[in-house]
Amino acid sequence: MQRSNLYIVVFSAVLTIILGGLLSGTSVILKPLQQKQVELDTKKKILGAVMDISDIKDPNEILKLYSERVKSTVVDINGDPMTTDEKGNPIVAEKIDFQKNHKRDPQTRPYPVFMFTGEGSDTVDAYILPMFGAGLWDWISGFVALDSNLNTVRGVAFDHKSETPGLGARITTDVVQDRYKGKQIFNEEGKLVSVSMVKGEKGEPLDPHHIDGMSGATLTGKGVNAMLKQYLGYYSNYIEKVKSGSKNTATVEQPAAEEQNI
Repeated sequence: MQRSNLYIVVFSAVLTIILGGLLSGTSVILKPLQQKQVELDTKKKILGAVMDISDIKDPNEILKLYSERVKSTVVDINGDPMTTDEKGNPIVAEKIDFQKNHKRDPQTRPYPVFMFTGEGSDTVDAYILPMFGAGLWDWISGFVALDSNLNTVRGVAFDHKSETPGLGARITTDVVQDRYKGKQIFNEEGKLVSVSMVKGEKGEPLDPHHIDGMSGATLTGKGVNAMLKQYLGYYSNYIEKVKSGSKNTATVEQPAAEEQNI
């Protein structure tokens, strides 16, 4: 039986409304689960920058370890504590969206700092600094852990959205990330020089401020270099204040985000 145009239009509209409602409802239901997964992934990267957690499979064990060993704070570009945003809302380091934060003026951004403490101790063993930048095709990000001297790299944990598999995507592998361990971000004169990946992959030992490159991934390497130099510069005032023992350093620690079962 042939349907009128009005029937077809009404049927299509009703179907669109129903499907739209279902999709919207599904999104609302799944959002808390997605947020928990993002939280877990972030905490795994933070811990992964300072220790090997590859054998820990239980997500709740990861969260427990994080709550026991990691404290956090947020600082401004001057290295001073930030406790509220421009609207007066409390700022929690773990809840900062690094990608959105990267789009803001560097002078107004909040900069999270994560402090890895000794087991059963409040002594800071390492400072983990989150970073964000541009790779060859899309964003890259990283967590760089510095020893308590705030000079020697303890470890790194890089991520990317769409770098080339087998080439730029190698920044997420242990082989590449391990090259950063033991490198130094300040030179002998105390100047911040960062750590740079050289062009090419020769397998030769390099000075304390350079690591071997990745064959066929020069542009991704340049992106990582730019990200590290840029963000270490943003954190430089905080680093200098902590190293000098200034009473105005950003040592106002926030409790780790509430632990949740996953």
